[in-house]
Amino acid sequence: MKPVKMYTTAVCPFCVRAKALLQRRGVTQIEEIRIDLDHAQREHMMALTQRRTVPQIFIGSSHIGGCDDLMALDMAGKLMPMLQEQD
Repeated sequence: MKPVKMYTTAVCPFCVRAKALLQRRGVTQIEEIRIDLDHAQREHMMALTQRRTVPQIFIGSSHIGGCDDLMALDMAGKLMPMLQEQD
């Protein structure tokens, strides 16, 4: 399975929802980057994604977007293939 990286904060219901979906789809490890604890990481996330909100989710080298984007990808049947394909 491809690595998953997620920019998060401590109190983010959308982050919790996104993590739960990923776990239901078999993701056992998520690299969480807490931007509420590290301002430099927040700046880095905004430079990478052009977005200010969390979560910001990467599967492999692909930026997925936020929780709603992840849910839409799953509903379209595209999340599992993306998690399993090789980079």
